Amino acid sequence: MADALPTSPLARPFPDLTPLAGVRFGATAAGIRYAGRTDLVMAEFAPGTRVAGVFTRSRCPGAPVDWCRAALAGGVARALVVNAGNANVFTGRAGYEATQANAADAARLVECAASEVFLASTGVIGEVLPYRKISDALPGLYGRLSENGWADAARGIMTTDTFPKGAVREATIGDAKVRIQGIAKGSGMIAPDMATMLAFVVTDATLPAPVLQALLSRGTEKSFNCTTVDSDTSTSDMALLFATGQVACPAITSADDPALADFAAALDAVLLELALLVVRDGEGATKMMHIRVTGATSDESAKRVAMAIANSPLVKTAIAGEDANWGRVVMAVGKSGEPANRDTLSVGIGGTWIARNGTVIPDYDEAPVVAHMKGQEIEIEVDLGLANGIGQAWTCDLTHGYIDINGSYRS
Repeated sequence: MADALPTSPLARPFPDLTPLAGVRFGATAAGIRYAGRTDLVMAEFAPGTRVAGVFTRSRCPGAPVDWCRAALAGGVARALVVNAGNANVFTGRAGYEATQANAADAARLVECAASEVFLASTGVIGEVLPYRKISDALPGLYGRLSENGWADAARGIMTTDTFPKGAVREATIGDAKVRIQGIAKGSGMIAPDMATMLAFVVTDATLPAPVLQALLSRGTEKSFNCTTVDSDTSTSDMALLFATGQVACPAITSADDPALADFAAALDAVLLELALLVVRDGEGATKMMHIRVTGATSDESAKRVAMAIANSPLVKTAIAGEDANWGRVVMAVGKSGEPANRDTLSVGIGGTWIARNGTVIPDYDEAPVVAHMKGQEIEIEVDLGLANGIGQAWTCDLTHGYIDINGSYRS
């Protein structure tokens, strides 16, 4: 997609991401796919920075995903290198060699081990990454890294995204005041199982890698793994969480430590905000949908029902056309494979219950539902009436814009 896409009508302004102690960002145009387009991002972290990560469960992952999974064993990060325009996926030995070379390039600049460099790539699958362009661009980019480089980095990792995505929260750990802020990219090929396409979150707190990993894994389940744009899971998905250790905190050895409660809630909020920004930038999206399911046999079952509704092309096109066709919601519940009973099923849209216990409510007035469908934020509620399980999912509508973007993605 060489031409700039119009900004999503659901876009949100980029937040004020101020300097965070222990990290510097930068971005440049390396000519990886398009001339003159910012497509290479680098970050340097303070010595001692700890890291956690979650990755795609695709059986065809990109070479950077393999690299990061291996590097994560050390729990320490000193640098991050991200390129857009080429996913470095399905490129065989060449993909592995590219990660080796670019990790070594960054390690020489930062003066660390290559295993302390984390890599990510996003873009076209099946084309060999021109990694020498990255090698040539890194020294100049490293020399321009800045504490104020967050916004440039958020723009540099975009592909079909129409706006940069960021989030920030403050929290306390004991008496220590810390900050958490992050950036993300993603617009299509979004049905995370794990993460969105790419997300990078940094905190100045001092926390060990195992604690970070537990917090990130838990938070991901409640955020990125509850979102979908098109039901397709990327080969390149990853979310990385870095703790620079620049703010002294009480010694924490468990993610269940009560002293972490405020920090965990703030991290969850950052992850969810980033995930929802990706949904808001769904390719061709004009409306955002929030699906809440109650009365399931378990929370896991409720989530699967919610995702079945969120992934239904018929539900998504009905929303795009502002058609209050609640029967498509019933269809999606029935096809989910989860326990359901038509005679206990209730469906509501926009705060108006349409059907209860398997039948339309007497004197149901469609007018408020029709009015709700004309908005940009669509709420769908389903009560299965079986037990106490609850779950939710977020998605966007499906318009012709999605076809336009993906029908010409490589050209």
